[in-house]
Amino acid sequence: MASTNDRFVEAESHWDLKTLYADLAAVKGKPLTPVEKLHLRGLLCGNSPAEIAEKLQKTPKGVETDLCASIYKYVKGFVGKGIEKIENWRNIAEWLEDAGYKTQSSAKFPVKDLLPDKSIVNISNISIDKNQIVIVVKVQIPTSPDSELPIENLDLDDNNSN
Repeated sequence: MASTNDRFVEAESHWDLKTLYADLAAVKGKPLTPVEKLHLRGLLCGNSPAEIAEKLQKTPKGVETDLCASIYKYVKGFVGKGIEKIENWRNIAEWLEDAGYKTQSSAKFPVKDLLPDKSIVNISNISIDKNQIVIVVKVQIPTSPDSELPIENLDLDDNNSN
């Protein structure tokens, strides 16, 4: 049988597992076991507890019991759902996605590939303000001489007093 780290590895490309494991360990009070990590990855890959059990050649009831006693309890604890009943195993992935653990699409394009040559992108400030991340970005995109507008056609000042 494959190592527990070799199972449900596709979760790594869609979830911030390192942060998630650390946050769950903080709720638990000690690191997650390899089996807990395995079951969590199985859920994050869209598998039901029965499907996880089948893929791992375990009993469905055993996997469900393990999930209820561990992962479900830990996740509920840190996403503020402590008293809520888990209606469906899919709740776990939904709650973790809402909490920001799901990473963006794997189709990432560097900004430079989206902008014309000689464009300049500067991030001048990153801060947290009232539970929001604020990023100030300055983008300079060169235009060709053909596309330049006469300066009088640009409405650069909202307080124009014409």
